[in-house]
Amino acid sequence: MDYFPEIKSPTEKKLGFKEKLKWTLLVIVLFYVLGLIPLFGLGNNALEQFEMVSIILGAEFGSIMSLGIGPIVTASIILQLLNGSGILKFDMTTSEGKRNFEGFQKAATLFFIIFEAIVYVFMGGLAPGSFYDPATNAFLSQSAPGVIALGASALAFVKFGLIFQLFLGGIIVMLMDELTTKWGFGSGVSLFIAAGVSKSVMIQAFNPLPSPTNPGIASGAIPALFQSLAAGDPTTAILMLSAVLGTIFVFMISVYAQSMKVEIPLSMGRVRGHTIRWPLQFLYTSVIPVILIGALMANIQLWTRLFGGERASLAISPWVTGPNIIGTIIQQKTILIGVIPYLQALVYLLILMGGSVVFGIFWVQTAGLDARSQAKQMMSSGLQIPGFRKDQRILERLLDRYIGPLTVMGSLGIGFLAGIADLMGALSRGTGILLTVMIVYKLYEDIARQHLYDMNPLMRKFMGGQQ
Repeated sequence: MDYFPEIKSPTEKKLGFKEKLKWTLLVIVLFYVLGLIPLFGLGNNALEQFEMVSIILGAEFGSIMSLGIGPIVTASIILQLLNGSGILKFDMTTSEGKRNFEGFQKAATLFFIIFEAIVYVFMGGLAPGSFYDPATNAFLSQSAPGVIALGASALAFVKFGLIFQLFLGGIIVMLMDELTTKWGFGSGVSLFIAAGVSKSVMIQAFNPLPSPTNPGIASGAIPALFQSLAAGDPTTAILMLSAVLGTIFVFMISVYAQSMKVEIPLSMGRVRGHTIRWPLQFLYTSVIPVILIGALMANIQLWTRLFGGERASLAISPWVTGPNIIGTIIQQKTILIGVIPYLQALVYLLILMGGSVVFGIFWVQTAGLDARSQAKQMMSSGLQIPGFRKDQRILERLLDRYIGPLTVMGSLGIGFLAGIADLMGALSRGTGILLTVMIVYKLYEDIARQHLYDMNPLMRKFMGGQQ
């Protein structure tokens, strides 16, 4: 593990607000810039049709960021399954156990970076050009006047060049994720998803350029709404309006769900008569379960396309992406759209909800959010239950009555919200918007807490005493 690439942790116990903000903004800028760097030697990008998959994976297919957070999330999923099943056991309550878990995760991430890069290239997802055009210095997938057909050795060289570029991009993403976790706000995984979805929403909402499928109107929903109204096309206008309203609804319901919480009264053992309320949010596991199940479903689509071909991909995609029920009803002007779309919607909801619960339980155990870890943290901060003696076991039993149900209900809730958002046909797909709202909300809370800590000396002293 000592030979793995690693971002050095800060020497300060608490980084300042400006320092964290600087590194967070730097990572966001790098994310956007790297997504604009195309893969040299790429001839055919068969993955560009999976727009929603690229958003969930924080990827930009065809660029050096084609792998996105896929290897990181895949490694995390497998390690959580192995740890939860007992095949591999990590004691997350000790620093040694956490270090071992992080080391195994980094090793698994490096493996999946190499593995996915090879699969993407050799299975035709990101295929090299078979022809070279000296005039434009570009590799082409089909012959054209003035191009040169590549030989077997030259073609193999281009393939390994693509794999190396994908490997380099994967390493950069892994290090940017670690940089954000240690020096910035939140995590790189969440940040990349939020950045990708934000860009997609802005483009789909305000893009004035003509739509590839309908050149008569703009690609953006808002310009298309006014154009369709002016052209006397009520169906398109209603379709665009429903996408905008669906997006607004997802934003509102996400913020409301994020604000729901249970508060446990605790007292400060060192300060008699002083009580505080320890909040436990209804969405206790935050967006992590949906990110994991969403990434798993995205990987299923990619592997089906790469290994099973386009026909297999078309067969499985509707069941793991969720149909746009509202859009279909508006276009057909009836709720009788057939049994299959409703059945696909039901299966999609069940997959999201069930997967969120499974990953939510695993996440609570591996991230130190279980009742025992939380009770230990509270005891070290000098907190106890009013009217009870200072005993970690008592506090643990109390927390267990809340954390267990909140984990299950919160995971079910976040999976249901993500599924409903997708079925409503919101801009950039509902799952991505839901994730972005909650990621940004959590990021706002972290920034506000850090700003309060920096601006208030008394709060800094109090927080320092809790460490």
